Amino acid sequence: MAIVIGDINIFDWELTETFIRASGPGGQNVNKVETAVQLRFDALASPSLTDDIKARLKKIAGRRMTKDGELIIEAKRYRSQERNREDARARLSALILRAAEPPKKRKKTRVTTNQKRKRLEQKRRRGEAKQRRKAPRTEE
Repeated sequence: MAIVIGDINIFDWELTETFIRASGPGGQNVNKVETAVQLRFDALASPSLTDDIKARLKKIAGRRMTKDGELIIEAKRYRSQERNREDARARLSALILRAAEPPKKRKKTRVTTNQKRKRLEQKRRRGEAKQRRKAPRTEE
């Protein structure tokens, strides 16, 4: 069952899932049932992703990506293994979807002449108000 994100297909052989014990509350169940999922995806070696997407994914993933380019997602939100698996895959697809979106070009903007004039006028008024607060100088 491949993960389909737009025109990107990530195949099951690219993913490694290990089941681990979830931390936190859960009574006796927490010590004996491995419900949390650790999903590993070798993003930099994946043939499914383009180089642009890989670069953006590395930036977006942050600490979740190892130095070798392996993306690690831990899902322990739910009490069942299956729901945690679905959650991990959904989070992976959301990350890839964000990385697949090309960044918007920045439009250069300029400060208008009127804005500059207003700023300088405000500075001048503020300076005058501070000058009026000073004690008058006495000539001796």
